[in-house]
Amino acid sequence: MARLPRLDLPGIPQHLVQRGNDRQPCFADTTDYLRYRWELREAALKHGCAVHAYVLMTNHVHLLVTPEAPGGVSRMMQAIGRRYVGAFNARYRRTGTLWEGRFKSALVDSDTYLLTCHRYIELNPVRAGMVPLPGHYRWSSYRCNALGQPDAGITPHPRYLALGTCPDTRLCAYRALFDDVLDRADADALRIHTQQNKAFGNDRFRERIEALIGRSMEVRTRGRPASGLENEPDPFFSRNAPSAEPARP
Repeated sequence: MARLPRLDLPGIPQHLVQRGNDRQPCFADTTDYLRYRWELREAALKHGCAVHAYVLMTNHVHLLVTPEAPGGVSRMMQAIGRRYVGAFNARYRRTGTLWEGRFKSALVDSDTYLLTCHRYIELNPVRAGMVPLPGHYRWSSYRCNALGQPDAGITPHPRYLALGTCPDTRLCAYRALFDDVLDRADADALRIHTQQNKAFGNDRFRERIEALIGRSMEVRTRGRPASGLENEPDPFFSRNAPSAEPARP
């Protein structure tokens, strides 16, 4: 059965996930993280994509991206795949694929769920037990979005800019978002919608996307566990949500 075309629509943010093949590491040391971040910035610029949030985990990446033109995200990811995988294979004298098939993606309703997606992405290292606070992890957009550290690869979304009229107010408001527990239903829904390449938002948003593409955006009922995002560990749902403290020196 032919795969359905991607939902790659201009002006609508997308949550992307790409995993290492067989969940093997796709970053081995600092050089790899720096190279991927460079390739992401260059490919996003070349193919007209605005990157709002990201996290580079040991064996997968999460991105929040808005394309300017149809197909922009797919072209960006293809460019990163060619250049980063080629460099990775050459560096470690390996051959073959690095990524596990096609990346997964979901359109995100910017009015109601964009900042939820920001938090979901930037809390990945916390829920994985790698750091106690998101600001302690180097390879994410949190330090830029919450602490104001420069990151040339980040383009703020209007919904983020609306958090405050000046940078200090905006950063404070963004950090405050992480004082609240990430809603489990929202996190589960984002994960499943991403796995199934659906539109993540309210009914009005879903109906708008259905009208644009001419197919249903209802998620499939889950029966037997499938490989992919459904098998991820539960997101970070502690009663004591992490405070947004600055990163340690």
